[in-house]
Amino acid sequence: MKRLISALSITFLLHSGISFAEIVINDIQGRSVTLNAHPEKVALGFYYEDYLAVAGTEGFNKLVSLSKAPWESWRPGQWNAYTDAFPPLATLPDFGNAEDGTLSTEALIATSPDVLILASWQFDSIGTGIQQIEAAGIPIVTLDYNAQTLEKHIASTRILGQLLNQEDRAEALVNLYEAKHQDTLQRVKTAHSHGAISKKIYVELAQNGPDAQGNSYSKGMWGGVIDLLQGQNIAAGQIENWGPLSPEYIIASQPDVILLAGSEWLNRPYSVQLGFGADASLTHQRMEAYLSRAGWSSLPAVQNRDVYGVYHGGNRTLSDFVYMRAIGQALYPDYFTDVDPAQELQDFYAEWMPISATGLFVTRLQ
Repeated sequence: MKRLISALSITFLLHSGISFAEIVINDIQGRSVTLNAHPEKVALGFYYEDYLAVAGTEGFNKLVSLSKAPWESWRPGQWNAYTDAFPPLATLPDFGNAEDGTLSTEALIATSPDVLILASWQFDSIGTGIQQIEAAGIPIVTLDYNAQTLEKHIASTRILGQLLNQEDRAEALVNLYEAKHQDTLQRVKTAHSHGAISKKIYVELAQNGPDAQGNSYSKGMWGGVIDLLQGQNIAAGQIENWGPLSPEYIIASQPDVILLAGSEWLNRPYSVQLGFGADASLTHQRMEAYLSRAGWSSLPAVQNRDVYGVYHGGNRTLSDFVYMRAIGQALYPDYFTDVDPAQELQDFYAEWMPISATGLFVTRLQ
């Protein structure tokens, strides 16, 4: 009788179309997404390095299309490092950029992916294109490292692990990230319990050189990191999220620390170059130029040489704990004496990434 019931049950499941290989994922927007199996063909919209950290080197071979502009144009040094390691990346179909409205659902659908991975902000900006993609039978899974919360970093990493059949690898990355995050916050807590005073800090996107006033950040991006570290961000209350501060206000605020966010920008001859392929001597030369601004010689940060550079492309990623710790070290140097952010980044890439972190990612003017 039991055998008959088992046989009937199997027959029912087969004829009902229910698959034992189906995967149900609750993505970062709380959507329940069902896939027939772990994907072999992936269309990737964003979070390129986070995808590869979880997927491992085999993640390259699963890619069938990309939103290239956020990688190739926004982080050209990083893009070059990865295309050098995996040349087929350069010739993958490009389905456009959600941010500037050039994303083509037709180009995406033509690559026949098993899944489309998007940042939450991309999903929200595509609009009716989402329905077109789903109507073509392509499941969409969203992630969100841009939120800059421990919870969403962890959830996004676990989503990738489940999707790519790399749960153990994802969990190891979660454990590493959470440990570094909590250790950093504990050091800040200890500093304050010992009477440390929060330093005033000014952040500028060092994209166009000292003659142009670059954006500063409040709340999000680098402002979010400073808030976690309980630093006194002089941009707080002056701008909503990002935007330039007036030169007069910066001087009047007398920041103790200056943080210049640099990247691998092309055709920006005065920009602070940080990231893949960056040369330390050129980076420091361009950072030094900012100190010649009118009135800056009076700033405590300049007088004490507390002027730092961080890689703008490294924030809001699985390795951004490194930049959090670098800023923590700038704000509370006595409590981070045994922390070497540059080495921690090298260690992260050596263990988790398919390429080395060759370049300059965190630095201080000497």
